[in-house]
Amino acid sequence: MNNQQLKQKILSGDYNKDFELLYSDNKVAAERYSKAVDSFTNLFGERDNLRLFSAPGRTEIGGNHTDHQHGCVLAGSVNLDVIAVVSQNDENIIRIRSEGYPMDIVNLDNLSISADEKGKSAALIRGVCAAFKNNGLNIGGFDAYTVSNVLKGSGLSSSAAFEVLVANIINSVYNQNKVDAVTIAKYSQFAECEYFGKPCGLLDQMASSVGGFTYADFYDPSNPVVEKIDVDFSKSGYTLCVVDTGGNHADLTNDYADITKEMKSVSEFLGNKKHLRNVDENEFYSQIGPLRKSCGDRAVLRAFHYFNESHRVEIQKEALKNADFETFLEEVTSSGNSSYKYLQNLYSNSAVREQGLCLAIALTKRFLGGKGACRVHGGGFAGTIQCYIPNAMLKDYVKMIEDVFGKDSCVPLKIRPVGGYEIK
Repeated sequence: MNNQQLKQKILSGDYNKDFELLYSDNKVAAERYSKAVDSFTNLFGERDNLRLFSAPGRTEIGGNHTDHQHGCVLAGSVNLDVIAVVSQNDENIIRIRSEGYPMDIVNLDNLSISADEKGKSAALIRGVCAAFKNNGLNIGGFDAYTVSNVLKGSGLSSSAAFEVLVANIINSVYNQNKVDAVTIAKYSQFAECEYFGKPCGLLDQMASSVGGFTYADFYDPSNPVVEKIDVDFSKSGYTLCVVDTGGNHADLTNDYADITKEMKSVSEFLGNKKHLRNVDENEFYSQIGPLRKSCGDRAVLRAFHYFNESHRVEIQKEALKNADFETFLEEVTSSGNSSYKYLQNLYSNSAVREQGLCLAIALTKRFLGGKGACRVHGGGFAGTIQCYIPNAMLKDYVKMIEDVFGKDSCVPLKIRPVGGYEIK
């Protein structure tokens, strides 16, 4: 359909069923998509084959720093997403203009890794296309205008959402949606690791692509066991939020690396294993004395966290499957306590004056008075916490936390039941 027809369908409510699936407010969604169509029109002109796509950000639900040890993780796709107005072209060129950024132009005649594109979105586009082509699938050109409300630096994985968005466009426009969601996630991870130049696990892309609550077992990262958990969290009586404490991630590379390094030192001590997933838990506990001498106490405590967190993920999964929200929240609290005390990723030892995560958790626990739950969100050391606030307390909680961390620092989220998606 052409630009005006598409805009009319959006504003007349033809897409409300999809908007209800993806978002909390149909009117806001319609206005957002309508504005995106206008921006596409101003940039690319009138077209006769416009289509709409969406890919969500994700939130870590359970399994803090377990994926890089080939452990198990729970994650959820959220109602913050990257959307795209798309028009297929026959030029073998992809042009994507993301709101607030310059145009990315990728010629598909050359899918080689480019050093000049490292760290840039063009690398993600080229990498996704290379993954499709390397696997014998079709690729082709399109023009797109994208808009994102996935908060950067919040642990909601804006880059994974963008990768999954591009992959879903290629999959739908050129491959009749024959590629499944797990494979879409793998292609997206390939683009980020090989082309963008950022080594990463598969968690972010998997959660964005599969959608809903997603359980993933990374014993074999190339073929993870993935289970989608169908549960309506809106019936729990709680609102899931993230709180952005405004911390700076710029100098935290060594803090993140030390977690992996120290966990690996434990696994290597116990039989030269590459990851803690390959270590017998009982053997670990029987060797605490020699381990602390060889690896240090913090490494031992971080391994404690890994083993306990792995068990928690399994309990959380079963609790969600049974809609047992109280047990689920108890495990969220336990996870947060473990990250704080054992994993020790709530603040950096190189910047002890900045402890926004600790402060946000202290304020949240005081406010909740034993209700709900909260924990560090994602990598830690700076950034966001995740919290589950009783619905009746949400308004007061937002005011309390924003008085400290600023306007819009508290973001209520909805777990959306689908991942990468075409609005039809």
